[in-house]
Amino acid sequence: MNVHAAIDLKMPGLRRPNGDPLRLNNTNFVAIDRDKDASHEATYRPQALYNRANEGFHANNETFLLHEVSTNLPIYLPDTGPTDFHLHLPPGGYQLVLVTSGTFTFDYDGRFYYVAPGAVMLQSAIVHRQLFYTWSGLSTEENLKTPQTVVPDPMSMGYSGKFLEAFITDPTTFPNPTVVGPDQINEAETPRVAWSHPLHDRPADAGFWLQDPLELDALYKPLAAGTPIKSAGPVYVRDIGIEVPSGRLTTGHIIATDPRGQSLLPKSTSAAADTAFLDRGEVVIYRVIRGTAAFANSAGENFELATGDTVTAGKNTINLVGVGENTQILRLGLLKGMENLRSWTPTQRDEIDGLAGQIITRKDIRPLRTEGKPVGYLYE
Repeated sequence: MNVHAAIDLKMPGLRRPNGDPLRLNNTNFVAIDRDKDASHEATYRPQALYNRANEGFHANNETFLLHEVSTNLPIYLPDTGPTDFHLHLPPGGYQLVLVTSGTFTFDYDGRFYYVAPGAVMLQSAIVHRQLFYTWSGLSTEENLKTPQTVVPDPMSMGYSGKFLEAFITDPTTFPNPTVVGPDQINEAETPRVAWSHPLHDRPADAGFWLQDPLELDALYKPLAAGTPIKSAGPVYVRDIGIEVPSGRLTTGHIIATDPRGQSLLPKSTSAAADTAFLDRGEVVIYRVIRGTAAFANSAGENFELATGDTVTAGKNTINLVGVGENTQILRLGLLKGMENLRSWTPTQRDEIDGLAGQIITRKDIRPLRTEGKPVGYLYE
């Protein structure tokens, strides 16, 4: 492993973003990204195709980006193998990942995590890399058509790995420094090393979060009777638990129904789901992972979304009024705290990216990968 120089980061401009304040769109806007119009581009690395919800991103003052990531080449090619160790430093220290197909292995701060459809991760300012993903061997066209889900069934786990990913602002506007390049990684040592650095901007209570789709807190609860959402069968809700670890920047829920005659969703019958989340968010985002959903806007006009579609809208501008069979919808509510954040200036971004491995100012060697303090402890 490289020996990282301890550097004195007293330059105040590198400690916190001091660019323009972030602003959510507080008007009654509705922006729809249709899957039929989607563009899948290898924007950042050759093995991954990115499908951005650009209409919603631009309509919301480019404050929050949601995109779908589809792996499209085998892991064993020279330029598609494990990534380097790197950081993402978006405003608010925010990166959300929801796995929807295949399986992945991620290394967060020296610990391995094996994740499958339905797994939720929220992290940033943590040194990490991607080690493994499944690849189906299908052509690009067929690979992009394989179904996605938030339930880790054997069929979905065998497809190429896909996930939904979200950042506050566009990844090109904030620092993403490489800490250890792929050619310098010592596999016998590096995965047991935790790092610390002062370059992050996380709100109070923000931290690393991982929710397994089969743990008790991830079970689906039925919506209470009287909810004005029409469906042929019961509608269920899973709270993905990101409000506190995001620093109270975002709420996150999955709204879902079973296929006809089947019980697909892992359920809790101990209590009905609290419907208050449907009113949370200065801006709301709905992404249909599978199935169909019907909405009504504030003028009483209806519109429908299908698999792969996304709608971004202002507060109280739209309501979910119908959910089809075998449907899974991600709902994100963007909270007012985002407007307490600032963006990085281009100069700050370039300076931090240029520091690369010099950012690391302390390291902790764990006896084993499974021992030691949990991920993110150096930032608390």
